[in-house]
Amino acid sequence: MSEYQRWQSRFDTPQYIFGTAPNYFLASCKKLLPVSGKVLAVADGEGRNGVWLAEQGLDVVSIDFSEAAQAKAAALAKERGVTIELIRADVHAWDYPPDAFDVVVEIFTQFSTPAERPRKWADMRRTLKPGGLLIIQGYTPKQLQYGTGGPKEIENLYTRAMLEQVFGDYRDVKIVEEELEMHEGAAHGGMSAVIGLTGRK
Repeated sequence: MSEYQRWQSRFDTPQYIFGTAPNYFLASCKKLLPVSGKVLAVADGEGRNGVWLAEQGLDVVSIDFSEAAQAKAAALAKERGVTIELIRADVHAWDYPPDAFDVVVEIFTQFSTPAERPRKWADMRRTLKPGGLLIIQGYTPKQLQYGTGGPKEIENLYTRAMLEQVFGDYRDVKIVEEELEMHEGAAHGGMSAVIGLTGRK
């Protein structure tokens, strides 16, 4: 089964597998968000994060390669009374426009292999405007001990050193490593080992 087929089958259910509330780390960054501007939500899936960002008054572009996920994202946006632009695309192959977004958000997109991740992150860097805000959250290798979500391949998980190497030249970089109870839909439930980054280009 291809990665696309795997996610299509996961998303092709009535339930929102990661819930409809925003990721807790993203929500905690509310005070850092601009009052207006364009946001790119990378691999936004069923739209919980993109819709929440739109509710903050931002213009949201939500990219994902799953039609099943984006149908649910569209339904969630309609239910919440906001508009988001849905673009169906592989996040590793999309033509990221340069200096186009005030905020770039990447939450748990750890299906990227070590070969794919550098290009994705380079594209995210390119598309963020100078002074723009980057928000990332992912699982750390310790998550393999908990098994409450995320990939099973250690090389797909994020470390402080990895994030510092790629984004350490940004301003106001803050990296937070946590172990906490997460309850974000059926797919993320229980004690989790996560890392979050915020910074400005």
